[in-house]
Amino acid sequence: MASEVRPLRQASGTITVATRGKGFYDATGEIAAWLASAGAREGLLTCFIRHTSASLVIQENADPDVLCDLTDALAGLAPENAGYRHDSEGPDDMPAHIRAMVTGVSLSIPVLAGHMRLGTWQGIYVAEHRSRPHRREIALHFLGRID
Repeated sequence: MASEVRPLRQASGTITVATRGKGFYDATGEIAAWLASAGAREGLLTCFIRHTSASLVIQENADPDVLCDLTDALAGLAPENAGYRHDSEGPDDMPAHIRAMVTGVSLSIPVLAGHMRLGTWQGIYVAEHRSRPHRREIALHFLGRID
């Protein structure tokens, strides 16, 4: 019995997440909706944030204290007003770059049966490292089987 060989296909798109200042913003639902609209079945999803002062993280989505503690930890890692040379956009600018470098700007997530294979308590978050609101763009790319 021969199995059917189906070529890989790809889809790409962008979502925008509005932030209200420093913190974590859950983008899981918007990304899942995009996957569904693309007809993604099995493959690999890449998410890439197009900014240098915000990042993408996969973190716990059950206890909000986790995100509060992470915010505090990042503030301790790269405090404001620490004498950075790069401060042309304010005291939160260079710490935001450091925090984004440490947390990362892209994620690779397996997709099976049309769903991201995230763990039970995992969500995808935009980590906003700047004090003021922004509109953050996430470039999405899926490679795999599409119905």
